[in-house]
Amino acid sequence: MSELQRLKGLLPPENQSWVFIEAAAAIDPPLITLEEIGRDEVEIQIDLEQWDYLAQDHRNLLFWHEVGRIQNDTIPRDGWEMAALAIGLGGAIGELWVQDGLLLLMAIGLSGFAGYRLYLKNNSEKRLQDSISADERAIDLACRFGYSVPNAYKSLGGALKDLVEKSRKKKKRTFYEDRLEALRKSAERARAEMASQEGSKKSVTSENVYG
Repeated sequence: MSELQRLKGLLPPENQSWVFIEAAAAIDPPLITLEEIGRDEVEIQIDLEQWDYLAQDHRNLLFWHEVGRIQNDTIPRDGWEMAALAIGLGGAIGELWVQDGLLLLMAIGLSGFAGYRLYLKNNSEKRLQDSISADERAIDLACRFGYSVPNAYKSLGGALKDLVEKSRKKKKRTFYEDRLEALRKSAERARAEMASQEGSKKSVTSENVYG
């Protein structure tokens, strides 16, 4: 069974009819990414050359992270904002010339909305929070597919540690380190909850996150 077929088997039933998995075809692609390919259809693209160097458990959790992004509706959208911003600004300048107040307000409103959307898309804090939420969803998905809670945290933590070590750019490395720190805190909360429920300390520890 090929790796892409194996990953298709890791899709939750509710996503199987409209989420597709393909090998990345771009030059120097990211390890794994999402792309909308049509109305209500999403493709998970994987650079198999980089992917093959990861442990299988690490692959699984990184894959479920992307599924988590889909389920959280944080898929990157087409870059319509730049076009809308250009149209709005162009319209505003034109309406200043002809002095049509209503059309000027509409053009300014379009520019403002597009600018706000661009701000959200490029806001590093929002991207981090979206990724942390997808990490939490990945843990839940791993448990649905038979992982214990400690092993789910350990596998995702190991995967993030791999990404930290392989990242050449400081900004990207910091991004993964921040996710790893958030995962450690989440693991501590999970440990405390399991300990209180089971009356035992033999659950998730913060060290588990680092593999």
